[in-house]
Amino acid sequence: MNRADKESPDVHLNLNVRGLPLSATLRINELSNQMSREGRQVYRMGLGQSPFPVPDSVQEELRANAHQKDYLPVMGLSELRNEVSDYILRTEGVHYGPENVMIGPGSKELMFIVQLAYYGDLVIPTPSWVSYAPQASIIGRHIRWLDTDISTHWKLMPMALEALCRSDPERPRLIILNYPANPHGCTYSVEELKTLAELARHYKLVLLSDEIYSGLHHEGKHVSISRFYPEGTIISNGISKWAGAGGWRLGAFAFPKELSWLRDAMATVASETFTSTAAPIQYAAIRAFEGGSDIDHYLKHTRRILKALGGLLTERLREDDIALADPQGAFYLFPDFESYRDRLKARGITTSDDLCRSLLADTGVAILPGTDFGRSPTELTVRLAYVDFDGESALQASEQVPANQSLDEAYLRIHCNSCIEAVARVREWLAK
Repeated sequence: MNRADKESPDVHLNLNVRGLPLSATLRINELSNQMSREGRQVYRMGLGQSPFPVPDSVQEELRANAHQKDYLPVMGLSELRNEVSDYILRTEGVHYGPENVMIGPGSKELMFIVQLAYYGDLVIPTPSWVSYAPQASIIGRHIRWLDTDISTHWKLMPMALEALCRSDPERPRLIILNYPANPHGCTYSVEELKTLAELARHYKLVLLSDEIYSGLHHEGKHVSISRFYPEGTIISNGISKWAGAGGWRLGAFAFPKELSWLRDAMATVASETFTSTAAPIQYAAIRAFEGGSDIDHYLKHTRRILKALGGLLTERLREDDIALADPQGAFYLFPDFESYRDRLKARGITTSDDLCRSLLADTGVAILPGTDFGRSPTELTVRLAYVDFDGESALQASEQVPANQSLDEAYLRIHCNSCIEAVARVREWLAK
């Protein structure tokens, strides 16, 4: 049973901010750093930070614009908003005018503000990224969890969405869809997106399409639901994942003109909070969204590396009867250790949190429990971020492998061995 089963659908999570813990991903990163300072071997599979460097041309633009010091418009630099608009048109064939693009200091900040500005319920498929629900709790929004399971690759099924909407068809709702998804790397087919879009249009839902990993679809074939429901879809993107610039903190929202009222409300909040996103970062981000042969080359190799590594780790875990879905994008796995429940229970491990704490203490492998992603504490799911390797070295080596070849295990053992070793340690620990 997960949280969607045991909580009333009308629970109002208006928690005191002082009662909320530090974000799970940041918490595990700080704990890993502390263990490293103590001289312990730590396999950093907790924080989902891209291992790859920011593309050279984007770094060059940052250096060239270090002198930019003026406050920029609340909605963002006009040249950057134009480029984001063009990027969406080029990649998805959907026109979101630059006047409807908003730049913020990370998509995380924009997601918080949209929940603050919107007046309806927040609907989240579970498992979901760790910050959606805490943000809603801080604001005091109703959260409706929609269950998914591994048999459908953790994707939101139309039947579950329709059942929720049919129960109160006039209720305003904001649905978050994240694909390729954190925490499991799965994504939606075109037909699945079309069906969800039809339901969203019928019930007049607002969709927040979190496409921060769109550039890391392993086949380079991301499809946005905005193609099928443009009038009700807000696209969220940024440069933290596919451009490796997490610490630069730049995100972008693109609104349909039908939701201009929500865009304006968010701009008002932004003007009274972060004012504007750092000027040098915005100028540099123009180059990232502009694309071109160098960005395409960069993405081709990062995708190839992540596809090969994710596939190998999935194969290794399945050899020990650990259930998990095949990743199709991003750099996450979401394994389920249910087949080891009795053996783990004999060691005093009955929750995903117990499992992660014991793994970290015994093996140095830092991963996150499924409960941080909205799953029941007793479900033995965890999130593993396969990012603990030198991305720059891996990129350089990938460039020496012919484009028509997959990266083999020998390559991965040389350039991504920490991730392989981490999974080996987990398997050895389970076998004890």
